[in-house]
Amino acid sequence: MSAIFRLSIRLDIKPSKFNLISNNLKLLRQHRLDPYYSKYIEKPLSTFERNGYPTAHRSLAQSTCLITKLSKDGRIFEARRVFDEMREPDVVAWTTIISAYLKYGWIKEARELFERADSKKNVVTWTSMVGGYIKANHILEAEKLFLKMPHKNVISWNTMIDGYAQMGRIDSACHLFETMPERNVVSWNTLIGALGQCGRVDEGKRLFDQMPIRDVISWTAMIAGLSKSGRIDEAKALFDKMPERNVVSWNAMITGYAQNSRIDKAFSLFMTMPERDVPSYNTMITGLVQNGDLIRAKKLFNEMPNKNVVSWTTMITGYVQNGENEEALKFFSKMQAFGKIKPNQGTFVSTLGACSNLAGLSEGKQIHLTITKTVYQYNPNVISALINMYSKCGELVLAREIFNDSQISHRDIISWNCMIAAYAHHGLAREAISLFEEMLKLQFKPDDVTYVGLLAACSHAGLVEEGLKYFDELAKDRSIEVREDHYACLIDLCGRAGRLEEAFNLIKLVPLVESSACVWGALLAGCNFHVNESIGKLAAKELLEVEPENAGTYLLLSNIYASSGKWREAAKVRLKMKDRGLKKQPGCSWIEVGNRIHVFVVGDKSQRQSKAIYSLLLDLHLKMEKPGLVLEARENG
Repeated sequence: MSAIFRLSIRLDIKPSKFNLISNNLKLLRQHRLDPYYSKYIEKPLSTFERNGYPTAHRSLAQSTCLITKLSKDGRIFEARRVFDEMREPDVVAWTTIISAYLKYGWIKEARELFERADSKKNVVTWTSMVGGYIKANHILEAEKLFLKMPHKNVISWNTMIDGYAQMGRIDSACHLFETMPERNVVSWNTLIGALGQCGRVDEGKRLFDQMPIRDVISWTAMIAGLSKSGRIDEAKALFDKMPERNVVSWNAMITGYAQNSRIDKAFSLFMTMPERDVPSYNTMITGLVQNGDLIRAKKLFNEMPNKNVVSWTTMITGYVQNGENEEALKFFSKMQAFGKIKPNQGTFVSTLGACSNLAGLSEGKQIHLTITKTVYQYNPNVISALINMYSKCGELVLAREIFNDSQISHRDIISWNCMIAAYAHHGLAREAISLFEEMLKLQFKPDDVTYVGLLAACSHAGLVEEGLKYFDELAKDRSIEVREDHYACLIDLCGRAGRLEEAFNLIKLVPLVESSACVWGALLAGCNFHVNESIGKLAAKELLEVEPENAGTYLLLSNIYASSGKWREAAKVRLKMKDRGLKKQPGCSWIEVGNRIHVFVVGDKSQRQSKAIYSLLLDLHLKMEKPGLVLEARENG
């Protein structure tokens, strides 16, 4: 096993600057300042004379142009300053600043401007607000605003149809399409694309055939829908029939082949493209990453004439998904050193994921500091990734601070789920339950992931009755599908409490989980803890049918036999495991002391201080064996 090593991410940040920003952030929290006023703290305001026109002499058009430029560069506070200095901003200026807030997910700030008594708005402003709510996954708010619109144009209708499609409300999208007073080719393309992406490709094909006029996007949407449904040969036949193709059509066909595990055909098509753009390379790299071919993906990445943030983020994400977290952090470091490309939301989320997997607190803090200099510090997905990173690194207090500091308007269900899961991971069930109740009071609707975290928290703390109560609530909520993970938590809950027969009977009653490895694994772990040989044998038998090469199953069954004093049966199980050539991956852990990572593997004595460490462990073991301690540990789960 390769040693975990420290990766130095060079961000050119001095400790004094880190302390200054930390203190400034604390000041913001203490005085509960609106994010707008943080411009006075984060950095000095630009002298706009550098842009060629002093404040006093800027025209309306120049000011609006400057707002657009500043918001595009992520300098949203300065953009707002320019807007506030305008004597009488027109509807274009109002729409520009509202759209700037929406671009970065600041829905509350955008809505406050939109609702101001002196605001000027037209159909474009209204449509921007609807689109902003859709982007923030607030489809009901978008729907309310759409219905209130005094005037709608075809773009407004298309925006709402696309919103329904993104939220999986395809029937609502179809109904809106049917009631449109007028349609353009975008209306048709939006619905055809939505139907294809949700598997209703035949309905999409009927619409495609009915289209009065088709453009290249219509054909491309149909190809993408067929590809996603596994009908790749039909997609290729349609691709061959296209009256004209553009680079997007080629990219869609390459994606189709990659999605259907025909990566060599995808690469062959990529090589025959008449022209390639950056998205073409990104599409091919994404396909290679999704098919686990990171070597070819990296080679193609290095050959790219131009790269954008998607190119870098795709590679970083690929390494994280493949478990090569150190390599992911190296790529992020190279991207920072490259200097020309700024990370986006996806980059930060994936890189923080790598830090979480490595428990790399120092790297995580450095990346967090970089985030505080960007507009993504208020992004719900980035906030959730930070909560997850600090939690996985053992800094639960910091995780909760970030959760508390994020305004409610910048939180989403993912942030709540991350914090609940963090408490569950650390065995703090009461805190997880308290947070769940707070979430309900604030009218956030829990989803399937919320209940997984909540049930896991109850399970780890042995709160059987509470866990059963929440599972019952979940089962009665028809809007949430009960998944394998929920049943696994329930079985784990019963297993830890010693209610093994109930757990076994439950598995047999639910067809969904009868062949689930995680459910049988949870039951087997419970049998091992309570030394239940009879149910343990049945659970191991079922588990080996699903995962015959799982060494952990053999070891758990062997432990059950050994705890029951049946040493011969335990030896037979281990012999069977040896005959199959199965080996359990040795346990590994690491800690950071004095800016150095120390790695520990089971049975390994290569550490310089191994004698002292083993002596201390033996001492702890002897103390734990004293009367009352073992019993207390078992009673507390």
